[in-house]
This record gives sequence, structure tokens and C-alpha cells, in this order.
Amino acid sequence: MADPIATYQTRVSGLWTTTHRLTGPEGEVGALTVHRNRWGMIDRGEWSPNKGEVLHFRRDPGILRSQFSLWTVGREWLGSSLRSSFLRREIVLHTGSRPLRMLPLSGLRTGWTIQAPRTGELARLTGGVIGRSMEIEVFRKLEFELVVFAYFLGWQIRHEAFWPGPLLDEDPSLGTPAKPPASPAPK
Repeated sequence: MADPIATYQTRVSGLWTTTHRLTGPEGEVGALTVHRNRWGMIDRGEWSPNKGEVLHFRRDPGILRSQFSLWTVGREWLGSSLRSSFLRREIVLHTGSRPLRMLPLSGLRTGWTIQAPRTGELARLTGGVIGRSMEIEVFRKLEFELVVFAYFLGWQIRHEAFWPGPLLDEDPSLGTPAKPPASPAPK
């Protein structure tokens, strides 16, 4: 994989309501606050950037985990996530333009990868087995709002990434072999 075009570090503080501070090469970018309901389940979050628009993450009605939607303060929908099964670790991000997938990293690494259907890996979220902080590496053009949304989702289920994920071809330039040309039908 090529060098990342952007790298962010996170620092987490708090126990019940956690605050996640994202820092980039220029300093702190903003803070994400994650709220829990009275039963301890994460039900919402709020991204407050140093510059830009405040974003809200809201749990959608349903029984599946990782079923959230991303909204601006002006009630503009930017994306949603869906985890199709309790047993699968894949999260599908719907953005209106293209679906993205979040999958555990392959091999013995803890973290998540964000995959696009044709171009391959867009970003990677890596963290330690014990610590609560993560590193976010962005490899291709990706809206920053989706990076924060993926971090919000990935941080919630970070312990599920302990077991290795599926083996993925993380270098899309290798691609799949081309199909042989179709032979003409017999006459």
C-alpha cells in the first residue's frame, strides 16, 4: 500500500461518556463525544470540530449493533451504517454515492479497514489490544466526515477486531486476473 495522505491520532478520556480528541499533523482537529444510555449501550455521539460543522451520530431503531446514521446540525443526512448479522463483523457504510465496507484487518493486527468496491482500501484504523487510542491512516480521497463516522463505529467494536479478519488483497493494483475472452458459440 502507498504512503498515507493523512494520519490522525486519537486520545480517549472518560469512562461512561468518553471524549475522543483527534490530532493531525497541524494539531488538534476536534473532539468526538460518545454518550451511553442508562443501560450502558452507546446510543449517540457528537463530533465538534475546531473548524467546520458539528456532526451527530444517532442510533437507528433496530436490534442490530452498528446501526447508526450520520447527520449535520441542519438535519442533512450524510450516511448510515448497517451490520447485517450478529455474527458477521462486516459493517456496510451507505453514503448515497457509493457503499463502503468496514472489515477487520487481515492477519494478526488489531483494527479495521475501510474498503471501496473498485479501488480497494481507503483508510485503516489500527489500535492496540489493551489501549483505547487508535491511529487513523487515510490512503485515498475520503470525506473527513466518513473517516470520523468509521472511527466512531470502529471504536465501539474494537475488541471484535482481535481475531484476524478475512485475507483481503490490500493492493488493488494487483487486481483479479482478467477473464479470457468468450469463445464464439458452436454452429
